Amino acid sequence: MTVSLALASALVLTGCIDKADLPRPIVQGDAARGLETIRDVGCASCHKIPGVAWPEGRTASDLAGFGARPMIAGRLPNQPDVLVRWLIDAPSLDPGTGMPPMPLTQAQARDVAAYLYELDDD
Repeated sequence: MTVSLALASALVLTGCIDKADLPRPIVQGDAARGLETIRDVGCASCHKIPGVAWPEGRTASDLAGFGARPMIAGRLPNQPDVLVRWLIDAPSLDPGTGMPPMPLTQAQARDVAAYLYELDDD
């Protein structure tokens, strides 16, 4: 029993629990506005994004299925507050990232996050 408890505690403390199935509500986020912001800001110049026909960026990750991913950029937990911060200023969370700070307001970032969370593998 002690070993089981220790193992469970270690998993919780190290963050190795798959959070992909947790709900990710975006307070005051509008997915339709998010798609428009994605188009306006030019996110697809680097990323391939479902719903954006052109351009089809190839220098950054394909965002198809983003809503089902447990991690952002393979490094950060895919949770709304982290994603909004990432969308506005990714280098502040990961100085080694190739994603530049983006000219987004908090409201725009919430809208973009709401759209990205709709991109599921289903």
